[in-house]
Amino acid sequence: MIYIISMILIGLVSIVFLVFFIKFFSLWFRALLSGARISLARLIGMWIRRVKSTVIVDSRIMLVKAGLPIDSDPLETHYLAGGDVIKVSRALIAANKADIPLTFQKATAIDLAGRDVLEAVKTSVYPRVIDCPDPAKGKLTIDAVAKDGIQVKARARVTVRANIEHLVGGATEETVIARVGEGIVTTIGSSETYKAVLENPDQISKTVLEKGLDAGTAFEILSIDIADVDVGANIGAKLQADQAEADKRRFQAVAEQRRAAAIALQQENVAKERENRAKVVLAEVEIPKAIAEAFRSGNLGVMDYYNLRNIQADTTMRKNISGETKDE
Repeated sequence: MIYIISMILIGLVSIVFLVFFIKFFSLWFRALLSGARISLARLIGMWIRRVKSTVIVDSRIMLVKAGLPIDSDPLETHYLAGGDVIKVSRALIAANKADIPLTFQKATAIDLAGRDVLEAVKTSVYPRVIDCPDPAKGKLTIDAVAKDGIQVKARARVTVRANIEHLVGGATEETVIARVGEGIVTTIGSSETYKAVLENPDQISKTVLEKGLDAGTAFEILSIDIADVDVGANIGAKLQADQAEADKRRFQAVAEQRRAAAIALQQENVAKERENRAKVVLAEVEIPKAIAEAFRSGNLGVMDYYNLRNIQADTTMRKNISGETKDE
């Protein structure tokens, strides 16, 4: 029984070993022929740790053939960290061929930071041209106003090269575009006239480059070329017109206020006039009473009363001849 059990266990172990050997033999043999030897035990360990052994083997073969003998263990570690091993390997090979100092630790840090390390190496070898402003944002020109009030519209093309050392933690190309746009606005705004900008558009490039706008970014600015400069609206005249319109409305409001005050004063005077007329009417009502009282007390005779009436009639006739109305 012991012999039979031992033979069964040996058979099972042999079968398991044969299965793993058949599964990983092609990878092991391919790596062996390429000079990038990886042991079967390491390949089985990758399978247990759920690491794609084909990715590790292919990456190691590429690196060894390019003269970068990096062991499979750091490649496996980067894969488990969620990195792109193939892209890192290609970036290392491209940097090595272009004589760019890029270590494996730096490349993996760039990749894990979310940057495209292979694209960064390509940009470092072949400089990239960035439009300022970015047409994808919906704005085609950078607008600024010179000191004479004339608007100037400019469009620039910035040639940049990736700075591998500052790629981790460095600002992106959006920061470069924003800084270049700020420099263009500052340069145009400090110009005495828009004609000076049109005559020397290269002055904008020189002024912007002197500011060192690539500091703290993942790029190195090689050149800034002004692609187009156009004259826009007369902002100064428009502002003056708007100010004049605002002053006009303010003066109209003041005049309307004065007119309302005058109308109110006029109505107040009319009310006072009517009040005084009422007082006169009340006083005239007292006259017949006074005449009657004068008759009773003997202070006024009949002839005196008729003389008074004649005087009143004569006065009324004179008013009618002169055209005066009774209301006046």
